[in-house]
Amino acid sequence: MKQMIFLLSLVSLSAFSQADFEKNLQKRLILAEDGATIEIEAGRFSLTKSLSLEGKKNITLRGKGMDKTILSFKGQTQGAEGIKVSNCENIVIEDMTTEDSKGDLIKTMQVKGITFRRVKTAWTGGPKSTNGSYGLYPVLCENVLIDSCIAIGASDAGIYVGQSKHIIVRNSAAYQNVAGIEIENSLYADVYNNKAIGNTGGILVFDLPDLVQKKGGHVRVHHNLVQDNNLKNFAPKGNIVGNVPKGTGMMVLATSNVELFENQIINHATIGVAIISYFMTENAIKDKEYDPYPTTVAVHHNTFERKPRRVPMDSRFGKMYRFVLRFGRQVPAVVYDGILNPAKIGPDGKYPLHYSICVRDNVNQSTAFLDAGNNFKGLKQGKDLFDCDFEYVKTTTF
Repeated sequence: MKQMIFLLSLVSLSAFSQADFEKNLQKRLILAEDGATIEIEAGRFSLTKSLSLEGKKNITLRGKGMDKTILSFKGQTQGAEGIKVSNCENIVIEDMTTEDSKGDLIKTMQVKGITFRRVKTAWTGGPKSTNGSYGLYPVLCENVLIDSCIAIGASDAGIYVGQSKHIIVRNSAAYQNVAGIEIENSLYADVYNNKAIGNTGGILVFDLPDLVQKKGGHVRVHHNLVQDNNLKNFAPKGNIVGNVPKGTGMMVLATSNVELFENQIINHATIGVAIISYFMTENAIKDKEYDPYPTTVAVHHNTFERKPRRVPMDSRFGKMYRFVLRFGRQVPAVVYDGILNPAKIGPDGKYPLHYSICVRDNVNQSTAFLDAGNNFKGLKQGKDLFDCDFEYVKTTTF
């Protein structure tokens, strides 16, 4: 009986300590003076509310290590995000793990200068549509650095940068997300030395309509390992990323000035690289300022590997679902939908060089021009369909 009372006392003390920790940490975030460093001790801590930091400058939030300081939001009852940072300047979040929030794990909004370093985000129950949308989620930010981070289990994108400018994503890893790494409606992004393994889609570069910041681009994706991204798409219905077919290595959707080079793009059931317009989603476009066409894209010096296999037939991308039937087991490494912007084509019916899609000097290169805008009537397949001088694209993308 005494032993049971002792154990119950320990449980009660632990619950009190967790609540006290949560209250004190939020208080420190509220009262922090500009330039402060907020240290979080080692341990696993259960939190019931979102943590927030707002209107601060030069703040560092630091744990004792990615696997030593763990903030769990599994029992969250208030708020959606795990950690939310807004209207700040020069914020550093480093050396910790956040887990199992109801919504996004770490969201930063309208922050000038945000660094994530050695941060892990994870939903620990495996891939589920009820997981939060984003692991690391800087949006409407400037000067973004994501370095040596890990993202697992997001129902949209593990590492996502949206509507932001001047971005570096490097030395990081994304596993079992719908999208491993996604750059969306953003300018001047350098994505390199990352691993995207076991997601639905490895690395996505998207421009979407109806957002505040439009016409992203000037994006480089290079020296990444993009492998085995064949996970069933588990995004909630209605999400645009829910259209990405499982087995997608990289996808450029309606974004211009993009360079993909020296990546290892290995073992994808559907496609190595897809370059497509927004029309392939078969969604209506109501945003009059939106440009749905990808232009000025270079794909060079990548290594492609894919064993002959039939593409899985469970994609929500209507037109993409249909075109793959035409290739059987031998799907080309790089596929371009071929839907051209009529305002940019030359007298010969093609894009001039400075708008061209250029694909050359890749290992195991194979390409396809879908002619999707003409019901695939002009579909072509070959090794060098898009051979052109990518140096122009290369020197103007970043």
